[in-house]
Order: sequence, then C-alpha cells, then structure tokens
Amino acid sequence: MGNAPAHALTVPLYTPYGRDATIAAALLREAGATAAVCGDFASFEAAIGDDACFAVVTEEALRHVDLAGISARMARQPAWSDLPFIVLTHSGGGPEQNPGAARLSAAFGNATFLERPFHPSTFVSVARAALKARGRQFEARARIEALDEGERRLSIALLAGRLGSWELDLEHGVLTASATCKAVFGRAAEDEFTYADLLAGIHPGDRDRTQAAVRESAATGADYAIEYRTLWPDGSVHWAEIRARVVTGRSGGRRMVGVSSDITARKKAEDDLRRLNETLEERVAARTAELLRAHETVLAEVEQRKRTEEQLRQAQKMEAVGQLTGGLAHDFNNLLAGIIGSLELLQIRVAQGRTAELERYVASAQEAASRAAALTHRLLAFSRRQTLEARPTDVNALVMGMQDLINRTVGPAIAVTSSGADDLWPTLVDPNQLENALLNLCINARDAMPGGGALTIATENRLLGAEEAAGLDLEAGPYVALHVSDTGTGMEPEVIARAFDPFFTTKPLGQGTGLGLSMIYGFVRQSGGQVRIRSEAGRGATMTLYLPRHTGPLEGPAAEGGAGDPLRPAEGETVLVVDDEATIRLLIVEVLEDLGYAALQAGDGAAGLKLLRSGRRIDLLVTDVGLPGGMNGRQLADAARTLRPELRILFITGYAESAAIGDRHLEEGMQVLTKPFTMRDLASRLEALLRRP
Repeated sequence: MGNAPAHALTVPLYTPYGRDATIAAALLREAGATAAVCGDFASFEAAIGDDACFAVVTEEALRHVDLAGISARMARQPAWSDLPFIVLTHSGGGPEQNPGAARLSAAFGNATFLERPFHPSTFVSVARAALKARGRQFEARARIEALDEGERRLSIALLAGRLGSWELDLEHGVLTASATCKAVFGRAAEDEFTYADLLAGIHPGDRDRTQAAVRESAATGADYAIEYRTLWPDGSVHWAEIRARVVTGRSGGRRMVGVSSDITARKKAEDDLRRLNETLEERVAARTAELLRAHETVLAEVEQRKRTEEQLRQAQKMEAVGQLTGGLAHDFNNLLAGIIGSLELLQIRVAQGRTAELERYVASAQEAASRAAALTHRLLAFSRRQTLEARPTDVNALVMGMQDLINRTVGPAIAVTSSGADDLWPTLVDPNQLENALLNLCINARDAMPGGGALTIATENRLLGAEEAAGLDLEAGPYVALHVSDTGTGMEPEVIARAFDPFFTTKPLGQGTGLGLSMIYGFVRQSGGQVRIRSEAGRGATMTLYLPRHTGPLEGPAAEGGAGDPLRPAEGETVLVVDDEATIRLLIVEVLEDLGYAALQAGDGAAGLKLLRSGRRIDLLVTDVGLPGGMNGRQLADAARTLRPELRILFITGYAESAAIGDRHLEEGMQVLTKPFTMRDLASRLEALLRRP
C-alpha cells in the first residue's frame, strides 16, 4: 500500500441497520483500514472511486435501490483498477441460496459475499485480503503513471532537441516513426512512412553503406551511428544523423530503437569552414605582412618613445641633482664661512697675543660645525641611512616629558593640548630621533599659525587591516599613531605632494632648509613606519606618524653619558684606533692620550689586523665602518673577536650602511658612535664599554 495515496486506506461503509456500522468500523480498524460511514445510498455511491480501498455494504441495504450508477462507474474503471466489494448477507452468495446475489455481482464485478453471522476474525481476514489486492492495484497504477511521465518527458526532450524517434522490427522490416523523424526525411506527420520509403529517401551515394551499417548492428549488437544525405520529395538534398541500439524483447524478437536529427545546417557550416581553410594560407600570408608592417611601425614608435623618456629622465635627474647640490652648497658654504672665518680670526688673535677673545671664536666655530652636523643627519635621515639606537619607547611618556619644551618653543599665543590613549602600546624607535621629529612638527605647526591658534598632540593604538595597510605602504598589523594637529593655514594638494622632498620649503628664503619633513619621513620609514598628511588650505593640518607596535617589555631610561668628567683608565689600558682619515685618527689618539689611555693606530683593516695578531695588550678596538683595502670595519671586528673573544669594540661612522640599526644587531660589547661626535661623547662611550661588566 506504499504507493497508494494517504486516503486510499479509507473504506466506504454502508450498513444502515442496527449496530452493523459500529461493529464493521471496529473490525476495519483491526484490519488496518479506516471506515467512511455513509448515511445513505447516494453518499455511498459518491464515495466509490479510484482512490477507495474497497467497499463494505449489507445486502438488505441494496434491495430497493438502483445500481445502474455504480455498475456504470465500475465499467469505466481504468485498466489497473478492480475495486473489491464485501457484501454482508444472511443467505450466502450462491444463486441457489441467494438469488439476489447475481444482481449484486453483475453490478459490482469484484464482489465477496460474507454470510452472517460470522466470526470477527473471518471479516478481518476478508478485509485484509481485499486491502492487499487493492494495494497491488495501487502499485500497478504508480508504475503506469511513472511510465506515462517518463514517456511524456522523453517526448518533451525529443521535441526540444529536434530529435525524431523511430523503431524498426528487424525480423519483419516494419518501421514506426514519429512526426519529427518523418520531417527529417521531408515527410509530413500524416504521411505514410515505411522502411522502403526511408531507404528510398537516402541519397544513392550513401544507401549501400547505410544498409551495411544496419546489417552490422543487427549481427553484432553494436550501436548504430551514421550520417548520410537524404533526398526530399521536392528534390532537395539534406543531411541526417541517425543513432540507434538493438533491443531484444521478452519473446526474443529484436528491434532497432533510435533517434534521427537534421544536421543540414551543421554540414553547411563545416563545408564553409573547409572552403575557408583552403584559402587560409593565402590570407595568413597577407595578414602576416600587414602585421609585420604594423609591428615595424610600433617598434619605431617605441624606440622613439624610449629615447624621449630617457631624455626626460635625464633632465629630471639633472634637475634633482642640481636642486640637491645647489641646496647643499648654499647651506654648507654658509656654515663653512662661519667655521673658516672663526678659525682665521682665532689664528690672528693668537698671533696678536689677544687671548681674551679666543673663547668667542671657538664657540662660533663649534656652533657652525654643530649646524653642519645636524644638516648631515637630516640628509642621512631622508636617505634612511642614519644610525638609529632603537629602544622600546612609551610614546605617551615621551610626549609628556617634552610638554614644557614644546610650550616654550611655540610660545604663549598657541594653546597646546595633549591627549594620550589609555594602555598605549610601546614602539621600538630611537627616542632621541622621535623627540626631534615631534619638536620639528610642533615648530612647523607654530610657523603655520602666525596669529596664534591651537596645537593638539594625540596618540592612539591602530590595528591596520590588509586594505588600509596597503594604502599606507605598510604590512598589516598593530601600530602606534602619533598625531600632531594645528589650526593654521593648511596646505594645498600640490604642497602635500612635495612636502617630503629634500630642500622643498614654503618658507621665505633663509628661514628654512627644506629638510625638516624629509628628515622625519626618512627616520619613520627607517623605523618600519609611515608618515601621512591630512590638510586643506585654510583649515589646518594633521601630521600622523605610524610606528610599529613593540611586543617586548619596556626598558628603563638609559643613563645619559657625559654628565660628569670621565673616570681615569686603569693602568695600562690600551685602545687600538683604525681609521683611514688621518685627521680623525690623530684627534682620537690625542684625546685617548689626554684621558690616560695608551693608544695604537692603523690606517686600514690589514694594518689593524696585524696589530691584533701581535702579543700587545689591546683592551678596546675603535674602528671606522667604511675602511679601504678590501676589509671594512665590521669584517675587522669579526676577525678581532676570533682572535680576542672578550675584546670590546666601538664602531665610528658617518654613513651607517654596514652597521645594523642601533644595538639590536650588534653582539655584546659592541656599540656604534655616529660622526661627527664630540670628544666628550667619545670618552663616555669608551668608559661605558670598558667598565661594562
């Protein structure tokens, strides 16, 4: 009963007398069916249909009713249906005992007579038998409906694919073809179309191989697949594609079942393509010649463009070099004039014996030299080649420590506000360089607010996603952002675009070198960060420094060297000085001797290595990074550590290409001192290295 509808287990029940309906309904439930009790004959007749399981009725309820309607309905049942009737009678079902049974059998067809009184189990058994029989009928109906649906879908598919179906009885040569199949051979749907007609419709040039293919498939059982030309009744030639398979029936008869389609359009396209290919070589040659001419023209244009671009690049390069060298020459000439003039006056006053004024000239020369050193540091910062002493830094603490200095620098007309983020991440930077950068930004903000205004310094933690980080030319991840905002004149877009160019300045001549922002840019980029400007003309500006987060612990503030006089060296402590610049080497040696150290000197790495291999006492090596002769200062230090593992080493350099940033990449007992430096700085570094435990 699995294929029957849910209501198919319903049994129309017409037992209008006594308790028959109640008893019969209970017994039907036991048999697994549900009674649909009918109060009159009309409702009973209406309940009898294809979805009824079977029907139960008492004989006496039908004695005086017209059974013509039920009889006609039973006669119209579909092929799968034969509705069972269970008739409850007092006289049995035979004609001898019950003459009225013949009338009921003729009307119902499939009737079972159950004589009363009966045992309940007998009724249940008869009901279950009827239920089972009706279930097989429902299963047959489901299979028939499935076959009908499959045939309907196949018909739709064949129509959609313009495929004609056909079937050939191989033993008797009888052909059955659909309307679409007939159309493939130019025949109308109503035309008679026999196997002889099909053979006559095949082009004479293809007929023999077609029949041979049919014979081979019939003999071997192989699939039949062929393309051939067809002759339509109007004399036109077309193409057909035929595919089929040999099928053996239950009785042993064999049929060829297949489909046909009109492929005239495809064959025409293939023929056009074949003719096109015949002229392909000629057309390819012509097209190749045309492309060759175009290629030569493009090559000439490309070559001309390359020459033009090279000339443009050269002009831009010369302009940049001219701007750089012009700016350097201007600034250094001013500084050298101060140094040379002070030294000449110092020499004249010494010759005149006027020593009272010497201190003033010395101070002037030192001030000019310090300004020159600052200029070189800015150049190195922009080129990202300065030596940075990076340390874990609390930016909030750094800003708070500079508050008084910033207030004094910008003056009382500008209100300074600081806003530090709670739980700000540490960052790994050179704190001195960050202080210089912050002070420089505050000075720029002050200059942009000549009539006074507001300066805001703020910090925040920023977690940059991939898209935002790509826009900043940074790796995605956590960063500390330092914002410096003002309410000044702001910047035009073209000024923002050039703000980080060296020597670019909007200040009047003589009031700015144009290296401030370029120095900040170089320092921040060298520290792994980025600088961005947000500004509009007349609406102020915000400079933001993005610095990568440091996940290690913060260190305590480093002790500042040179706060007091250096300690005297231990007895016999010896320093080896290696520098190719004789003047610098001479000054360092003299300072060492003044401090009480024994000094050895060498002009290149090879000479220094020779002294290191000797048995002489050497407590510390001071070496320039960029040495001539094939051995630089770092290589000399590595060789020295091989010979003397405990040797302390101080690198001095004006160009830190070979040195790592700060002390992070240096071994224990190694430090870097950037040129130019004061002799006091040198003495402090020597003492720190030699006294380090």
